[in-house]
Amino acid sequence: MKLIRFGKAGKEKPGIELEGGKRIDVSSFGEDYSEQFFETGGITRLKDWLTANANSCPVVSKDERLGAPICRPSKLICIGLNYSDHAAESNMQLPVEPIIFFKATTAISGPNDNVMIPKDSTKTDWEVELAVVIGKRASYVEEKDASDFIAGYVLHNDYSERAFQLERAGQWVKGKSCDTFAPLGPWLVTKDEIKDVNNVRLWLTVNGKTYQDGNSKNLIFKIPYLISYLSQFMTLLPGDIITTGTPAGVGLGQKPQAIYLKPGDIVELGIDGLGQSRQQLVAWSR
Repeated sequence: MKLIRFGKAGKEKPGIELEGGKRIDVSSFGEDYSEQFFETGGITRLKDWLTANANSCPVVSKDERLGAPICRPSKLICIGLNYSDHAAESNMQLPVEPIIFFKATTAISGPNDNVMIPKDSTKTDWEVELAVVIGKRASYVEEKDASDFIAGYVLHNDYSERAFQLERAGQWVKGKSCDTFAPLGPWLVTKDEIKDVNNVRLWLTVNGKTYQDGNSKNLIFKIPYLISYLSQFMTLLPGDIITTGTPAGVGLGQKPQAIYLKPGDIVELGIDGLGQSRQQLVAWSR
């Protein structure tokens, strides 16, 4: 299934995108795609419910805004330098263990929402990433069992303000957590729809020019290992998001000099099977 959430920001409703692209409103199922939904077998229950009720669900217009397909996850955990080519372009050594940081959940936005360049930003950058959504509570998970804890996958653009991230005491979370810096979606794709998550293409363009074109087969630390590893240090809750890193081609790594985003720029990105998204950069305003 492809789970969507649609409507005005902060008032999204749950929906499903069917084969062929038709979108339906499943509000009458009675649950949003929250921690409780995933914890109580919501994906299976919704699939069963749709068998009897899909034909009576209202159709959602393609003009409706899409929000992030997960409602208020407790954590958005990020893995840094998880592609060798990205580590090289960043002039950083390959990690011997996963590098972990967080994005504030207030950074989460819809897949096609505008992205706000932060106040005083000079180095706002892009990063296409494959993210995995946790389906049930995970603590001290064995790597061989990790797939049992996956609800599905989602496209993520891990926007970064490099000056905040790297030049101000080296605290990555500051450069990752700005408002609108975590567009998610268009869909949460359940794990049964992705045949081989270790072999999907990731791409990203800025103003029509391709900058990133990678494949998840080049992940240093694969998803089962990441789930197991993280669960040794923290409990992963249903609906939590782990975003697995970006391939080469970010603005920071451009030669002969770095390229950063400015108001009016258009960023488009996609992953095989997970759809694509589009963001326009806008100046900070409040």
